Amino acid sequence: MYDTALKLILSLDRHAPAASLPRALDVLFERLADPKTGNAQQIEDAIWVMWTGHSDAAAAQLMERAVAAIAKRQHDIAETHLTRLVEEHPDYAEAWNKRATLLFMLKRDAESVADIERTLALEPRHFGAICGFAQICLRAGDRAGALAAFETALAINPHMAAVRKAVDELRDGFSRRVH
Repeated sequence: MYDTALKLILSLDRHAPAASLPRALDVLFERLADPKTGNAQQIEDAIWVMWTGHSDAAAAQLMERAVAAIAKRQHDIAETHLTRLVEEHPDYAEAWNKRATLLFMLKRDAESVADIERTLALEPRHFGAICGFAQICLRAGDRAGALAAFETALAINPHMAAVRKAVDELRDGFSRRVH
């Protein structure tokens, strides 16, 4: 259903992160990719802090307000803030991702996928955006697309237990159909 986004996700290993992203992320992702990393949650938390932050204090503050509006279910306010962020800071990957998340919550899947594509063009290691795409695939009944996306996310962050469980369940569903 969302072939362009799935093709992008399956080719993310050939894409480099935007130059605007902190280089410290490279080391964190190297450590996160190791399945034996003992402090994976701390590494993941550090990645999210870097993704959410911004060197422009006004942009960082607007992101905080958008996240707070989402938490309060003030979706119109959140969408206004996030749209302003992506317009004023088009290289702010997490602004695109947060808006994609909000659009998913509002069941505006096509718009969400467009923002996921933009997120991944800027930050091809964004396991959260990839998992968001997988959820959209599931909602659309595309189990194969969801499986491919979840597997890609696990290649980046193998420490996501819920995603691993979803992969196992999707694989099991496919193997039962074959036999």
